[in-house]
Amino acid sequence: MFHPKAIFRIIGLLLIFEALSLLSSVFVAMYYDEAVIKDLLLSVAAMAGTGAVATYLCRRAGRDVSRKDGYIVVTVIWIVFSLFGSLPYMLSGYIPDFTDAFYETMSGFTTTGSSILSDIESLPKSLLFWRSLTHWIGGLGIVFFTVAVFPIFGLGDMHLFAAESVGPMRAKLHPRITVTARWILTVYVGLTVIAAVAFYFAGMGWFDSVCHSMSTVSTGGFSTKQDSIAAFHSPLIEYVTVLFMFLGGVSLSLQYLLIFKGRIKELFRDSEFRAYLAFVVVFTVIITAGLIYTGALEGENAFRTALFQVVSIQTTTGFATADYTLWAPLLWLMLCGLMLVGACSGSTSGAMKCVRVVTLFKVMWNEFKRIVHPNAVIPVRMARKIIPTSVQSAILAYTVIYFFMIIVGLVVNMAFGIDFLNSFGLSVTSVGNIGPALGNYGPMDSLALLPAGVKWFCTFQMLVGRLEFFAVLLLLTPMFWKRN
Repeated sequence: MFHPKAIFRIIGLLLIFEALSLLSSVFVAMYYDEAVIKDLLLSVAAMAGTGAVATYLCRRAGRDVSRKDGYIVVTVIWIVFSLFGSLPYMLSGYIPDFTDAFYETMSGFTTTGSSILSDIESLPKSLLFWRSLTHWIGGLGIVFFTVAVFPIFGLGDMHLFAAESVGPMRAKLHPRITVTARWILTVYVGLTVIAAVAFYFAGMGWFDSVCHSMSTVSTGGFSTKQDSIAAFHSPLIEYVTVLFMFLGGVSLSLQYLLIFKGRIKELFRDSEFRAYLAFVVVFTVIITAGLIYTGALEGENAFRTALFQVVSIQTTTGFATADYTLWAPLLWLMLCGLMLVGACSGSTSGAMKCVRVVTLFKVMWNEFKRIVHPNAVIPVRMARKIIPTSVQSAILAYTVIYFFMIIVGLVVNMAFGIDFLNSFGLSVTSVGNIGPALGNYGPMDSLALLPAGVKWFCTFQMLVGRLEFFAVLLLLTPMFWKRN
């Protein structure tokens, strides 16, 4: 059962929220006396006007939405937000091409961090702020953000939250979704504020500090500098970035329990967090040793560079202090492996998430045990809890779709004349919302010269990857549109 008026009403309210968000960039433009104020105000008017019309025309729509309505709203709103969010770039003339502007905006909202810009520092500060803000909103999720901020509008419906939330096991801190959303938003805002202050005292200016705090905590990766974090030439800033990228990769629900409930034991009882920490430690040690052995770097510099790249890639943030594509092939191949793993479920990071990877290995190991002990009942456990068969099946299905989308992207990219390594890197980084790829599209490169067809397919991969496939792909199946 579909409720078209309810769907348009919700989309209209969400567009008003986007207009209010962009209004903050107007204040930034006013503060720095920039010439793009008129373009930003026109963009705000377009968002607010369209949202107001949709809301008014559907004002009598019921507030209840079905599960199918939830999937439609979530998929459509990410596209609509990216369409309207690209207006400031196009109207100001800094990204006049629609394809490029849409790609940059979708990359922002999905916290991918890939960019078509070749001279980021030429943009006005208000547009740089908007780029980082798209990360910050998309890090939690567009609908999730609104559920937390505007429950008075009746958007706090479980179907909307379930359609957008990611991860195989969703933590529910409170019976009411709006309360859970507010608690998680509190942690998110707190981390962002602390990160901004830490960046400032580490040597950044306030503007750069605020922008990088939003990009770091959301594990997005947009920087105000063309050379990313490397532009600051500060080991202290790099360590601060590592800390908040790492925290951005930890489940926000787990952080809430740790900070507000004092459940410190929960942190180390959590199997996924232990796996996440183990991945960071092991890969940092191996890559540090590799950099020293190959003579690429030495001592603390090798450790810091390895740690930064490992945390940046695993949390799918995408910041860079070095071009890892110039390292020994085995070292950047390890980082490529981390691109598939990701950080914790319930965090702002992308990729598969540690919980799925660990579960897959446990399922595989149990199959070996069943061969030896065919009559034994061997459950799969995570955090001392048995993982239901239905969840295991969902994880296996997700994994198949994940790699299928990478292969499809590889084929599409190669069809446009891009070689295998670059095609594979672009596909992996788009599906996993990572940012930097391989070859010619590494951490220090722009994607401006990509064919338009590749850019459009990459935006599709970003979207389905951010919403973890099912919410988007379900809409492409005939059974979804059947009444019963």
